[in-house]
Amino acid sequence: MDLAKMIQEVKDHPDYKKAGMILCHNGVVRNTSRDGKPVSELVVKADRDRLKEIISEIKQRPGIVEVLAQVREGKLFPGDDVMLVVVAGDFRENVFSALRDAVDTIKSEVTKKTES
Repeated sequence: MDLAKMIQEVKDHPDYKKAGMILCHNGVVRNTSRDGKPVSELVVKADRDRLKEIISEIKQRPGIVEVLAQVREGKLFPGDDVMLVVVAGDFRENVFSALRDAVDTIKSEVTKKTES
């Protein structure tokens, strides 16, 4: 997982000149769960087919030039990168909502996590 390479891939896209912004999400493993319990490790599994579908769906939105996403699977520890999402598009209102929806949908429909 390399955010700089993903951004460069967006910049190499043939329609990149139509973009007015690139937004990135870098999800990391927290050392506490949502309810405040300590987390020493996180095991992540991802539905790769659904991930591809979500990326394709978000790319179809008005003003969106490119969408890239990566999810790391396996045993992860606090501080490890778990998900990278990059969205490029024309205007803030299109790109912010696309990024938020991509992240939310990936978290709810692609990843399965077990904390311990």
